[in-house]
Amino acid sequence: MLKPQSVAELNRQVQALLESTFLHVKVQGEVSRPTYHAAGHIYFTLKDAESSISCVMFKGNTKGLKFQLEDGMSIVINGSISVYAPRGSYQINCVYIEPSGEGALAKAYEQLKTKLEQKGYFENKKKLPKFPSRIGVVTSQTGAAWHDMLQVANKRWPIAKLILVPALVQGEGAAKSIALSIAKADLLDCDIIVVGRGGGSIEDLWAFNEEIVAQAIFDAKTPIVSAVGHEIDYVISDFTADLRAPTPSAAMELILPEQNELRQTIDFQITRFESVAKRILSQKTEYLNYLQEIYKKNSFESRFKIRTVHLEITQNSFKNAIQNKLLQKTQISKEIFAVFDTKVSAVINLKENLLRSFQNTYALKEPSKESKEGFAQVVKNSKKTALEEINEGDDFELQTPKIKIGVKALKKIKL
Repeated sequence: MLKPQSVAELNRQVQALLESTFLHVKVQGEVSRPTYHAAGHIYFTLKDAESSISCVMFKGNTKGLKFQLEDGMSIVINGSISVYAPRGSYQINCVYIEPSGEGALAKAYEQLKTKLEQKGYFENKKKLPKFPSRIGVVTSQTGAAWHDMLQVANKRWPIAKLILVPALVQGEGAAKSIALSIAKADLLDCDIIVVGRGGGSIEDLWAFNEEIVAQAIFDAKTPIVSAVGHEIDYVISDFTADLRAPTPSAAMELILPEQNELRQTIDFQITRFESVAKRILSQKTEYLNYLQEIYKKNSFESRFKIRTVHLEITQNSFKNAIQNKLLQKTQISKEIFAVFDTKVSAVINLKENLLRSFQNTYALKEPSKESKEGFAQVVKNSKKTALEEINEGDDFELQTPKIKIGVKALKKIKL
């Protein structure tokens, strides 16, 4: 007969049995109700059509999880069975998780790309300058990418200055190093920033797929070119940047003008400009000559000459008309003047006769020739005065041409 056991003893036996028996398990199922704990642990349920089991991934193992667990996601778990004796429950202690049917990195890549696209990180691209003079380069100081970019830049556009802002481009802490270097380069007053590295595996390039790098590119005020790996490699920074270059060397070819091509372009433009300028100048000269002719025809001097000719014609016409009128009037006037002369002569003769008569009469009446007997001129205060103005008691004189007599009026009598 079996001896009764305590619940704790039974649970400990089950724990020892399960944990020693299922040290390594690999289970496929569907994620249900994933919970990300503040402490960094992940709790979820793994289920299929017939059953389910609790799962946990502790913080120490979540660092290797490249993607985020989502409800309904099909995954494959690598781990072990662990029992929680106080409750008599067991669960899978997950060490590694990958999506079912695709790699964990590929899943993480698609998740982050979708997330950032929904947030608008792939829109509103900044315009790159045509002739940059300062270029910040975020890459490894010892990598081949830096030397390749220097070589291409010196060949294509020697006046451009490349400023290296070194960063780790793979391994632990690479994403954070790249993000910090981007922020630093953004403060260096550069025209463009190139972020990149040479080729490698997806794991080697993974730092450029991290959200912290995408965030740094998005926040930068300076236009950024992503130049990571080879032409077939696409990373999240390619979509977030303002321009994607297939390689670091290609980035320099895309952002820098080629000096010889530019010289040829300038020569062509100068030749074209001279040709166009000559054609325009010829056209404008012809038009100017045309305007000058019009001006001459319509100028003040030209119109003045025309008006002068018209005036002379009018003056001549008026003069001829006047002369004709004068000739007509002269003939009439001669006849009138003849009659008038006759009458005037008669009137003059009459007036002359009257004048002679008046002269004779005046000569006879002239005071000096008349008899002065009984006549004298009255003078008072040395002025000729009428007799009517003499009052009683006044002293005055009576004058003739030959004698002057002082007189005192004794009495005035009006007749």
